[in-house]
Amino acid sequence: MASLNVGNLGEYLREQRRSAQLSLRQLAEAAGVSNPYLSQIERGLRKPSAEVLQQVAKALRISAETLYVRAGILDAERDRDDVETRAVLLADPSLNERQKQVLLQIYESFRKENGFGPDAEDTDDADGADGEARYGDATAGGAAGVAASIPGLDPRTTGGSDAGPPRTAG
Repeated sequence: MASLNVGNLGEYLREQRRSAQLSLRQLAEAAGVSNPYLSQIERGLRKPSAEVLQQVAKALRISAETLYVRAGILDAERDRDDVETRAVLLADPSLNERQKQVLLQIYESFRKENGFGPDAEDTDDADGADGEARYGDATAGGAAGVAASIPGLDPRTTGGSDAGPPRTAG
């Protein structure tokens, strides 16, 4: 039993690899994945993670977003700006994986506060319980709470749902 989009993804990856004039082995090495695993992806037998897709996209010099949509990780109907923002954050080589995940959590929390997140309808409880965001063991409501749990980040500079533009000292 194969997933709907996995075969599509494999065919697309094979086409992209061939147009880049790379062998399966060359692409696997450039992407940092095993040759058999990449072969299984191309044949539609495996559904790769977003991280693997990002590595393959980088090696092929194509958009990771395109691979995410083909793999069924992202819905093609999603807001393009949201998708592009996430892709840029994930592709930034100057950030480590923990920093990328924290930025994505903050970004999602802000979107939720502004009514654009996947659970935006559920965030208006009087007690704020549904709007809680987690980072490590710290729990606090909203994006400012996520920011407050990050060492070295001043939550006052992240703004909030009723705050104006971010304020910085100086």
